[in-house]
Amino acid sequence: MPFNRRDALALAAGSVAVAAVGHKAQAQAAASPFTLPPLGYALDALAPTIDAETMMLHHDKHHAGYLKALNEAVASTPSTAGDTLEALMQKAAALPPAFRKNAGQHYAHSFFWKAMAPAGQRGAPSDALMAAVTRDFGGLDAMKSAFEKAGATQFGSGWAWLILGADGKLAVTSTGNADTPLMGDAAVKGQPLLVNDVWEHAYYLTYRNRRAEYLSKWWDVVSWNRLNALHGEAVARKA
Repeated sequence: MPFNRRDALALAAGSVAVAAVGHKAQAQAAASPFTLPPLGYALDALAPTIDAETMMLHHDKHHAGYLKALNEAVASTPSTAGDTLEALMQKAAALPPAFRKNAGQHYAHSFFWKAMAPAGQRGAPSDALMAAVTRDFGGLDAMKSAFEKAGATQFGSGWAWLILGADGKLAVTSTGNADTPLMGDAAVKGQPLLVNDVWEHAYYLTYRNRRAEYLSKWWDVVSWNRLNALHGEAVARKA
């Protein structure tokens, strides 16, 4: 069949439509600079410590919701275009409240997923980490106890953190709601190495109100390999 003028017009119209879709996708990508990181493991990979339903709701619903709100905040505040997540947290106090809440939640959740690993991929504390833990806490059990206490005594929602401070020493701290140790006005600042989520949505389906039990059992899924690497990198940056 010969290719006529009507065919040419249809082809041109289709090309315009495809181009419009492409431009729209590019615009949406530009307006949505932050993306939801994959877990990196199956939803049930941390069971029975954390069940699959909790992981699905936590990652696919809660985290995704904070991410959507963060990208909307960036889109409505041109001065933040191109800022990294760390930069947004540093100046959160000077930005609309949506940034403090959603930049902090996106950062902490993204960090949290990587703080855990499936069986066979968790490893054990390195000699260098153990030496630092012994120096700064007196031993691994003491560090774990301090970390659990930080999570258990954090009133309401928040996070328990292991950080490397400006003095080169390890420390445990907690933050409320969406705050992190990287925020410019954080009470205790430092480079995060490990984090546990003590918002109720992180544990309530399995542990109900037994936050202390969740904090104790959480060590069963900690990625020591990840913690070893972050500790080594943080120490190297200070050398």
